[in-house]
Amino acid sequence: TVTATVTAPAGGACTCTGVVSAPITITVGAQPSCQVLLLPAGPTVVGQPTLVTAVVLCNGLPVAGASVTFNGGTAPVTVTTNAAGIATGSLTFNTAGTATVTATVTAPAGGACTCTGVVSAPITITVGAQPSCLVVVQPVLGPVIVGQPTSVTAVVTCNGLPVAGASVTFTGGVAPVTATTNALGIAVGSLTFNTAGTATVTATVTAPAGTACACTGVVSAPITITVGAQPSCLVVVQPVVGPVIVGQPTSVTALVTCNGLPVAGASVTFTGGAAPVTVTTNAAGIATGSLTFNTAGAATVTATVTAPAGTACACTGVVSVPLTITVSGPTSPTLQASPACWRVNLPFPVPSLFTATLKATLTPAQAGVTVTFFVSGLPVGTAVTNASGVATLNAGLSLLQISATNYTAVATVGGATVQATGTLAPCFPPV
Repeated sequence: TVTATVTAPAGGACTCTGVVSAPITITVGAQPSCQVLLLPAGPTVVGQPTLVTAVVLCNGLPVAGASVTFNGGTAPVTVTTNAAGIATGSLTFNTAGTATVTATVTAPAGGACTCTGVVSAPITITVGAQPSCLVVVQPVLGPVIVGQPTSVTAVVTCNGLPVAGASVTFTGGVAPVTATTNALGIAVGSLTFNTAGTATVTATVTAPAGTACACTGVVSAPITITVGAQPSCLVVVQPVVGPVIVGQPTSVTALVTCNGLPVAGASVTFTGGAAPVTVTTNAAGIATGSLTFNTAGAATVTATVTAPAGTACACTGVVSVPLTITVSGPTSPTLQASPACWRVNLPFPVPSLFTATLKATLTPAQAGVTVTFFVSGLPVGTAVTNASGVATLNAGLSLLQISATNYTAVATVGGATVQATGTLAPCFPPV
């Protein structure tokens, strides 16, 4: 309770000495304290630096300029929080297995909170063994013909992550060919085969200097390909992508080549559906049409081609090898929730300290369906599906909700309720 008592100066018109105000009541809160949240770490490998991140809050607000010491690695590391209260350091672990990491904070002088010595809850990190390279030759797409260049592809990874700039040598053709991996760890070369029959292709890799993996001399498992004789006109129906449903149009594609080169302007008739459809090849020799199937079960699709006048090959009446596809009956709608991650919402102040992009896909695709998203059992918002059946919500999350490991999407389609659960994890980096 606070009061004010006054004494007027001598000679004043009023007699004020000893006059007391009406009292007011003030509620005095306890001294605030810090909260230190240590975020989960990403994949960790022996001897390789691992980023660790902590968020320092005072009554839910970020504490800038606080000193945070991370412990649990080979040596502690101390960093300072930024304006968002986030400190990110790097720890190294020398032994494979599990390791426990904590963050201890000291707030700067003059802060509202007493932070010195506040320690986060520990997190456990699994430290993997030192990785080595993996080189995988991908299956060859399309026919392989004598005397015609064939594209071959290999993927180089180090502990599951792509290795860029690695030198890959493909062997098995007339002459070896060397290519360099791109940012995705993919190397693409071209081999030529002079004899029909079977051929074996391998890829040998050398990693660039400074990579974490010892890749030099690593050889892929071999793949066997069949080399066909030189054709005149070849028509190949490509595998159908995605499910084939009764009554729904299905995209079918055929490739028309003459001695391995594309034939443009050729007329291709697809049969096997409710009615034939005829389309024309583009500059790449590709013709794409749409067939509809009225009966569930197995269906056989073929493509018959007629080349335009003046082409080098005699293509009229050439028929593809038949392609068998499975036609499914009408399906009930399903909902699929995509993996999501949360991040710290910047800049401050903001309505929500953390945000996440939640996404659900309705199959078969239908636009205009309302999807409600829940985290920790609480609704965080709704979104409406687009023409592809995808509903996307940028949701604000509380400190409690980021501890959840999943979220739920719920929708009502044709009177039926469908739902799906997706994973929810921290983003890397978290801001």
